[in-house]
Amino acid sequence: MELPKFVLGDNTDFPDDIFVIHLDFPRFVINLRNDEVEIIDDIEEAEEQELSEELERLIVEATEFYDREIARYDE
Repeated sequence: MELPKFVLGDNTDFPDDIFVIHLDFPRFVINLRNDEVEIIDDIEEAEEQELSEELERLIVEATEFYDREIARYDE
């Protein structure tokens, strides 16, 4: 099965939160309400510095993905 790079997540226990889940490495969940990020994959300290810039880029992509998806719902 081919998975998309990002998916939207919703949960009635968190009605004000908007989650975007990144399914490629490094997998993470971002809550767009407060920009809190939870990394799912185990990342070693040495990798953490290398992934820092990539993570920043992916967080921007996650936000753009959400904006695009919402625009499509409005159509």
